[in-house]
Amino acid sequence: MTGEGELLTVPGLAAMIDHAVLNPQCTRAELDLQLALAAELSVFSVFVPTRDTEHAVRFLRGSGVLVGAPIGFPHGSGSTASKLAEVRQALDDGAAEIDVVQQIGWLRGGRDEAVEDELRRVVEASEGRIVKVILETAYLTEEEIARACGLAERAGAHFVKTSTGFARTGATLDALRIMRSSVGPRMSVKASSGVRSLDAALAMMRVGVTRFGMSSTREILAELGARLTRGERIELPIEPGVAPGNGALPPVTAPYGA
Repeated sequence: MTGEGELLTVPGLAAMIDHAVLNPQCTRAELDLQLALAAELSVFSVFVPTRDTEHAVRFLRGSGVLVGAPIGFPHGSGSTASKLAEVRQALDDGAAEIDVVQQIGWLRGGRDEAVEDELRRVVEASEGRIVKVILETAYLTEEEIARACGLAERAGAHFVKTSTGFARTGATLDALRIMRSSVGPRMSVKASSGVRSLDAALAMMRVGVTRFGMSSTREILAELGARLTRGERIELPIEPGVAPGNGALPPVTAPYGA
């Protein structure tokens, strides 16, 4: 710690969290409990299956919590046309951010131009919303992670993101370091899957993460609150060239007027 960073607060950490409610077995009643939790905790956003986008937008109207849509989820192997159709529907339903799974097989097979072209088309279809590209780093070599980051940046995406939560592993510090070093200062890094403790989140922040996808939201925020109550001072790590807070660009205003 340098002593120069801002102090981390519970609202500050909550504003870095995309609360994930993506279990395919989730019922509407279970979803509503998670949406209510997100509103209670004032997280930045909630990510739900695209079938539930419109419902989540209605549920959270006025709460200040945005709704994000996962596209091509969880494998990324659908056609470009299907991903673009998903984006259009998600925007019609009120999604404020887009997390798209890249074509993992194309990347591994060296079809970089095709990967970049699809991502660029998704960015264009998103009409100015924040777009995060899910790399699924568990399946990639270090070289492939770095290459995927470059493609996402050239395509105009705003974040690179580690994982869907459906692979064998999630975010790791090694992968996050590669991601942060492979993109410029105006692009941000999201850690998702495996963020299950406050110490894990802090370690990821120290390597440049500015957004988290997690489902252990209540537990992590409660842990932070308890440590602050005991008098602990936790600095918000600000790495050189990394935008603080939610990332490089201002948060997108919710289309429903949060």
